[in-house]
Amino acid sequence: MRNDKTTLKDLSIFTSDGSSSVFDLIDRTVTQAGRDALRKHIAHPPGTFDSLIEVQDTIKFWSANYNLWPKNILNGTLVMLDTYFESADSVSAPPSGIPLLLSSFFQKIFNKQEYFFIQFSLSHLADLFKGCKQLIEIIDRPGVPDLLLRELNLIKEELQHRLVDTITGISKDTSYNELLKINYNARRELKNRACRLIHSFARLDAWRSMAVATNEHRWIFPELLSQSPVCFQAQGLFHPLLQKPVAYDIAFENGRNFLLLTGANMSGKTTFMRSLGVSALLAHLGMGVPAGHLKISFLQGVITNMQVEDNILKGESYFFAEVQRMKLTAEKLLHRQPHLVLMDELFKGTNVHDAFECTKAVLDGLLNYHDHLMVLSTHLYEVAQQFSTNKEIIFECFVTTMSQDGGYEFTYELVPGISNDRIGYRILQKEGVIDLLSHNPDR
Repeated sequence: MRNDKTTLKDLSIFTSDGSSSVFDLIDRTVTQAGRDALRKHIAHPPGTFDSLIEVQDTIKFWSANYNLWPKNILNGTLVMLDTYFESADSVSAPPSGIPLLLSSFFQKIFNKQEYFFIQFSLSHLADLFKGCKQLIEIIDRPGVPDLLLRELNLIKEELQHRLVDTITGISKDTSYNELLKINYNARRELKNRACRLIHSFARLDAWRSMAVATNEHRWIFPELLSQSPVCFQAQGLFHPLLQKPVAYDIAFENGRNFLLLTGANMSGKTTFMRSLGVSALLAHLGMGVPAGHLKISFLQGVITNMQVEDNILKGESYFFAEVQRMKLTAEKLLHRQPHLVLMDELFKGTNVHDAFECTKAVLDGLLNYHDHLMVLSTHLYEVAQQFSTNKEIIFECFVTTMSQDGGYEFTYELVPGISNDRIGYRILQKEGVIDLLSHNPDR
């Protein structure tokens, strides 16, 4: 699956303004290296159906085997080892002379800083090796997924070094002279090996993080299907960032791959579309999704047209930016591999008549692409009416309850049909904008 930065931003996967993000929900890593690996995994999900199944199997394994995770490899361990091996370049000769003649007691007095740095660093290196030894014990367990087995065998191979047992065997009785020798050899021989072990551990940390988040949020693992025929069936689907979300049921099937959403502003259309996008992305990470049930085809990517931005420096208007994003969408749809396309209120940067004509033309064209899943939301009731007899389109809407006194209430429930609710003027009244503007300050 390939997703660009615009899609990740539209779906609030990562945020830069301090607001809650989907990444915050699934980041249960114990190290910064694991956190970086998780970010990389989100930015570049598995590229094939088979590789996605392997990742999902691995995450399922960790979700059922929390107790196998080593407790002695923490972020401080990896940070310390980075410092330790970065300073290895300054070590050019083995220890000799006076340092070897001094006892541990005198070393603590005359070379206190160096003594404790070596002792502390080697203890962290021992923790890395011990934790990795604990991990490779999993190899002999039944039912270990292939992807995890390959990673653990890589770790096992890296532990095949003469110094590993020596370092894990260091105790308070190990003499300072012996520590000096071990330190010299470790810094000269184990830097690249330790780096590879850390990278392997980081990948495991990322997979385990998604397993922990899946269990913690009580999400379910989706049923993953090959690309054809394209399918998306969900029950009890909801947006994970909401405190009190409304659940949705939706099904694209039997050749009906286009969903047309209508409803008043603020009625729930955008939230619903983001729920679809987030669940699709999480499913393609191999982890659980916020739903009661989800069956989804392997997708090449999620394409969003939601928060288009103009570019003042390039002299591009908002409308032109919308057109360029739609052009990019059309280019991706030329490829047969299925995408999920989410389009929210297209062509907001032009007048109503232009928006109607442009939206209608785009909808007409999109109906020619049957290999992709597409959702278009609009508050232009007239657009939906133009296609109301088309059997290829699924019509769903969000209904707003309106009272005689000008009030309104959102149910946020998805129901079949086309909505012509308009509440813009009511919102202006309720927020007091009309009253404020009716007071002339010059009077």
